[in-house]
Amino acid sequence: MRTLAYASAFPFLLGWFSPPSRAQRPATLSAELREFVAVDAPVVALTSVRVIDGTGGSPRDNQTILIRNGLILSVGPTAGVPVPEDAKVLGLTGHTVVPGIVGMHNHLGFGYDLDTRQDARLYLGAGVTTIRTSGTYEPYREINLKREIDEGRSPGPRMHLTGPYLTGRPAPNLRMAQISTPDEARRFVNHWADEGVNWIKVYTRIRSQELAAVVGEAHTRGLKVTGHLCAVTAREAAELGIDNIEHGPTSTDFDPRKTPGACPQESYPFDPASDAVAATIRALVAKNVAITATMAEAEAYESRRAADPRVFDLMTPKTVSAYREFRARFDAAPLGYLARASAVFRKFVAAGGRLVAGIDPVLPGVLPGLADQRNYELLIEAGFAPEQVVQIMTANGASLLGIATVVGTLQPGKIADLVVINGDPSTNPAAIRNVVFVFKDGIGYDSSGLIGSVRRDISRPP
Repeated sequence: MRTLAYASAFPFLLGWFSPPSRAQRPATLSAELREFVAVDAPVVALTSVRVIDGTGGSPRDNQTILIRNGLILSVGPTAGVPVPEDAKVLGLTGHTVVPGIVGMHNHLGFGYDLDTRQDARLYLGAGVTTIRTSGTYEPYREINLKREIDEGRSPGPRMHLTGPYLTGRPAPNLRMAQISTPDEARRFVNHWADEGVNWIKVYTRIRSQELAAVVGEAHTRGLKVTGHLCAVTAREAAELGIDNIEHGPTSTDFDPRKTPGACPQESYPFDPASDAVAATIRALVAKNVAITATMAEAEAYESRRAADPRVFDLMTPKTVSAYREFRARFDAAPLGYLARASAVFRKFVAAGGRLVAGIDPVLPGVLPGLADQRNYELLIEAGFAPEQVVQIMTANGASLLGIATVVGTLQPGKIADLVVINGDPSTNPAAIRNVVFVFKDGIGYDSSGLIGSVRRDISRPP
């Protein structure tokens, strides 16, 4: 039996997954990828760990997780799990293992110093083993990066692709696809379905008749639809068959000044305890529409500084300046959205709704991976128990993506996507930042190496 103390260690499927006979790891790993591999053996045992398994069950202490050929073979009390003689054993007393995070609003390459490959390294280094991109201006950067990752040429999470943003016409953003008829909507969906995306994202100015055509065509092609809504309300979108709503119901759902098919220019300060909010939640739950909580993004609009000091090591002086300007604006006039969103999410989950989590990293200081970890802390702050938060951030996302049979929970037979954390995030939420190893397809990556590589990139002079 070979023992490795952690301190010294250093699929290609575009569509739906089916239960695997083996992990979807690449046939070979490039030298670039090998630089970050800390654990790679046919049989690996993680012993004496605390487990939060993603099912919603309470944390369990003194557990052993056995991995064989990239799949979880067993999870159980250390005294009751026999470890094979040929296993590489990691003694991890004082550590917690959770499933790999499934990020459900996780952009790539949206500026603020980082490119798509650097974003991918940050996601993986922080424990995000699967992402769904959520709208793009440069779809082929994501398509090509996905191919690199799947082929073992670049480090990063497995990717579920969303097509370019789709909005109504006219719209001020010239980088988004704009449509004004159902036929245009159907042509858009079919083009991007042929390119291999899994999701379509509609944006604020989409109207009901075009959204109905998007949803109908997407479902015919086996795709799902999510939306950042405004002209169409959440309740209207639910009736039209949308699968997911980003950020939650917007103020336009409750604005008495709103007219059909129009996106109001001003936000309406709705009351989470109102009958209108309760009715919207009931409608979403009845139609099985998921909500994506983007807590780290919502926090950015409040009078708060970044809770994680690492973000400042991953921003250039130019971006730090942009961050300070942004902070000055919202320190003076915070939106108060975080508290309202938290209340809505609590009511939604209590009513039986499926809440998933993402980050929307388009603001200075809201960084890939690190913001996913911050989501964990903020969802606990919002009133959810740690085991609920892990379920929201892992199993719920996997279920919405249609891959819950293979990832999302720590159970025998599933792909070994898991995160090893030094400490106990169930009693100290900030411990979620202390990632040591990230296993994807049973290969253990060095978290500090992945994040440190991006830090070095940022610090190099141009």
